[in-house]
Amino acid sequence: MFRYLSKAFWHSPDIEVHSMAEFGDFISALGEFGLYQKWLVLLLSLPLLLSPFQMIGQVFIVVDVPHYCNTSWIRAVGPNLTEEEQLNLTLPRDADGAYEQCSMYSPVDWDLGSIVAYGLNTTEKCSSGWVYPSVQQPSLLTEFDLVCDRKDLTDISQSVYMLGLFLGAMIFGPLSDRIGRRPVLLISIFIQSLFGLGIAFVPHFYVYMALRCVVATAVSGILITVLALATEWVGVSYRPHAVLITHCCSAIGQMILAGLSYGIRNWRLLEIAGSAPMFALFFYIWVLPESARWLVTKGKIEEAKKVLQKAASINKRTIPPDLLEQLKCEKQTKPGSILDLLRKKHLLKVTLIMSCAWFVDSLVYYGLSLSVTNFGLDIYLTQLAFGAVELPARISCIFLLQWFGRKKSQAVLLLLAGVMCLLIAGIPEDQAVAITVLAIIGKFAASASFSCSYVYAAELFPTIVRQSGVGLCSMAARVAGIIAPLIRLLEKYHRAVPMAIFGSAPVLGGLLCFLLPETRGAELVDDTRGGHPTAQRRVSDNTGVVPPQQSSLETCSKTDTEEPGADSEHAV
Repeated sequence: MFRYLSKAFWHSPDIEVHSMAEFGDFISALGEFGLYQKWLVLLLSLPLLLSPFQMIGQVFIVVDVPHYCNTSWIRAVGPNLTEEEQLNLTLPRDADGAYEQCSMYSPVDWDLGSIVAYGLNTTEKCSSGWVYPSVQQPSLLTEFDLVCDRKDLTDISQSVYMLGLFLGAMIFGPLSDRIGRRPVLLISIFIQSLFGLGIAFVPHFYVYMALRCVVATAVSGILITVLALATEWVGVSYRPHAVLITHCCSAIGQMILAGLSYGIRNWRLLEIAGSAPMFALFFYIWVLPESARWLVTKGKIEEAKKVLQKAASINKRTIPPDLLEQLKCEKQTKPGSILDLLRKKHLLKVTLIMSCAWFVDSLVYYGLSLSVTNFGLDIYLTQLAFGAVELPARISCIFLLQWFGRKKSQAVLLLLAGVMCLLIAGIPEDQAVAITVLAIIGKFAASASFSCSYVYAAELFPTIVRQSGVGLCSMAARVAGIIAPLIRLLEKYHRAVPMAIFGSAPVLGGLLCFLLPETRGAELVDDTRGGHPTAQRRVSDNTGVVPPQQSSLETCSKTDTEEPGADSEHAV
């Protein structure tokens, strides 16, 4: 009680501060990470089990298979030809003696005897489609002929999906602030379920690309609102735990993807198996709570009190009535804007470097994830290893951030991921085991670095522009996700070019991170007038009371009241 009365004592008419409790006090009263929060984080983690299927599932339904041009035209003059005789007469061979996959001899009006006697010399591109002799189950590649001149459509499709993630962040981020986290999450789950299932019935590849883009916007909405709800309902010290638990579920989803794609080779059935389970999450309509913090910022005080008391009841705690009386919505200072990140020299430095770090981290993460078919070993085992290695990568972030701090952890992990990619670029193509081992180490470093960047960015940006700052970083990461599949197209010039780019970019980003300030153990900066977090540690007198000028008070101003990470990027 003395703590709350002391805050009233510090109130003065000449400063814009209100005698009310911080929202963190209510979280402390109901329990920072009690049964209610654990149950909520579990609910929020379930949609992320299927997000890897949408993110990188296409890798397993467009696996390259042997193919050659359809030359059935010769059957009109030689119906009794064996398959081998048909291929010898109609297909040229490459330098290794294998049949060309993307060219054929031009059809002629000769009789079979003339064709056998004189042979065919003029070649052209496949004009009547392709034949896939070894394929038993229909795949996306064989059904839509994503080979030869159409091969690049697979990587372009992946970039279109990343564009959908970018659009989803732009749409659902502001929407979650306007109508709430809960309805946005429910809408996103519905869209992902409906359009994800619709992909299994598309008649054309361009329709497939369009529906995938819509699904990506929904996935982005889920990632954003999951992060917001997870961070806004738990105490400060448990925020990394809540975020990393959801990240771990995404890693488990990658392992599920490997087993699912191995067992189901028909791409349409695989799409159904990866999308239909989302319909089971419609029970969230009855059990998913709204963010109490968001309710307060919108002036819905009575609703906020009800959900807080329900949480406290489940946690077997009681919120003091006098503390509940202090839950008010009052107007305070003018919120900051994105321009503050550009006008202030120290904020401009943080914004540019952190945006670069998020960009290169996303580039190497998706560069490795989408190159799983190029490492030479079984793609299903490689994907299983990629998913398994993310679990210790995410969990290790808790200890890395605590032991070595934010700056060193972020920088060294980016450097490690980059060096692994550079080593892969220099290793001969036939060394499949060595390449896969280096790729797994690189994926570990990239995954851990991505988790570190969430915590680091939220601590570097001041409260009133924290959402804007983290949002810019998120947009940079999504741009990298769009570019990553296009960079893979450069392997037509040399197989090492994409990995050289994926490796050099995070090395540069890691070196830039050494220019950032350390935020471990520092209080968050509230406004743009101050310096870095290390310069504004909380100061208290011998009574333990913190002067209000050093506190981040609860108000109706959205940007002043959000916790770090709210309405920001999701994960991987």
